[in-house]
Amino acid sequence: MRLAFGLSLAMLVTSPVQVTSGFFRNHLYVVLGLAFLASLVVVGSSTGYVALVAAILSYGAAVCYLYQAIRSGRLVLMFIVFVTLVGVLLGTPQVVEVLNSLVDSQAWQALPFSPLACLLWICDGPSSGILLGVTLGAMLLGHWYLNTPTMQMAPLRRLLGCMVVALLLRMLVCGIGLGATCVESELPAPWFVVLRWTTGLAAPMVMTWMVERTLRIPNTQSATGILYVAAVTVFTGELMSQLLSVTTPYPL
Repeated sequence: MRLAFGLSLAMLVTSPVQVTSGFFRNHLYVVLGLAFLASLVVVGSSTGYVALVAAILSYGAAVCYLYQAIRSGRLVLMFIVFVTLVGVLLGTPQVVEVLNSLVDSQAWQALPFSPLACLLWICDGPSSGILLGVTLGAMLLGHWYLNTPTMQMAPLRRLLGCMVVALLLRMLVCGIGLGATCVESELPAPWFVVLRWTTGLAAPMVMTWMVERTLRIPNTQSATGILYVAAVTVFTGELMSQLLSVTTPYPL
């Protein structure tokens, strides 16, 4: 759901005038597959129903782009972003605890999270999804230049800028969580924390700079190759973040 949310958001910020409709249509099918897979994993739960709605909307948006109904497609895409965001939040156990506590005052008093932890957990899933989605979206858009080499560079540069913003946002959320964890409790697996930051955050930031320099040549094929590596490092870093955060009161 994080990846579905981020990828749909990446398509939403991509210009439909400068990028052909086939890009949106094909990768809405990717969002459809991700959302449907999520609905099967948590079938019968509220998150599963939300994911199923996202899959249905993705098919509808793909049909809109198939028939060149660009405005309708972007409108449905906005709904997909919202629905997948809801799925991300409902798929985070800590956020569900916070939401339940808002309804029950006694549950709020027994909540094991501080206000700072509540805020960080709410931001954890969306910030992770944005980073995953814009990185994958940039890589897919770079690959799309092989199909349509006459497209302008502006859309890819915009997604690169979104990558930088997403990396900074993710560093902020996880940095505060890391600092708070070090103050309140023992840090689990310090070497893995270092690996998570170097692989999942520092390395992609360097690669965005490399891609930007490569686009000045311009060479979209080489830039896409770098973005492939960036996608792998981001996926690895976010997976390590989830594994490390299982036993900590804050996201790492």
